[in-house]
Amino acid sequence: MADTTSSARQRLLDPIERSSEILFGLIMVLTFTGSFRALGADHDDVKRMLVAALGCNLAWGIIDAVMYLMGTLSQRGHNLMLLRSIQTASPEEGRRFILDAMCDDVAKLLTDAEIESLRLRFLQLPRGRANLRLHSDDLMAAAGVFLLVFLSTLPVVLPFVFMVHPTRSLRVSNLIAVIMLFLTGMAYGKFAGGRPWRVGALMVVVGACMVGLTIALGG
Repeated sequence: MADTTSSARQRLLDPIERSSEILFGLIMVLTFTGSFRALGADHDDVKRMLVAALGCNLAWGIIDAVMYLMGTLSQRGHNLMLLRSIQTASPEEGRRFILDAMCDDVAKLLTDAEIESLRLRFLQLPRGRANLRLHSDDLMAAAGVFLLVFLSTLPVVLPFVFMVHPTRSLRVSNLIAVIMLFLTGMAYGKFAGGRPWRVGALMVVVGACMVGLTIALGG
C-alpha cells in the first residue's frame, strides 16, 4: 500500500498486463484486416485500410495510456484513504480495514497477532498528504502501454506494405496474427500456472471470436 515510484514499472512488466495490451491491439487491427475485401481490392483500398488500422490503434494506444495514468492516481488515492482510515480508527476497526484490503488467500494465513503488528506499523507511518501526483516511472509505464498497443499492429499490417497481391497479403497477415495470439496466450498461461499450449490455443479461439463479434456489430 506504500506509494513507491517503481510500482508502475513493476505493473508494466506483469505478463498479464502485457498480454492484455497486446491482445487489445491485435483485436483492433484484426477488425480492419478481417473485414477487408481482398478480392478485387486495388492499391487505394489497401492504403485506406492501412491508414485506418494504424490510426485506430494509435488512438486506442493513447486512450489506454491515459486510462492507465488515471487508474494509477485513483489507486494511490484509495491507498491514501485506507492509510488515514487505519490511523484514525479504533484497533478493532483498523484490523478490519487491513483484512478487507487483502485478498482472502493472504488474509487466511495471518494470525491476529500478525494483523495487529501490521496495524501498529501503519500507525508509525507519517500521515498521508493529498498531493497526489504522477512520477516519471508512471509516465514511462504509460508510454510502454501505448507502445504495446500500437506496435502490436505492425506485424499484422506489414504484409500489406511489402506484398503486392492483396489476397496473399491477407493470408500472411492472418497467419502472423494467429501466431501472435498463440504466443500471447502461452505467456499468459505460463504466468497463470496453466498449460501454456492449451491457453495459447484458447487465446487464438477467443481472439477470433472477439474479432468476429466486433465485425458483426459493425466495428
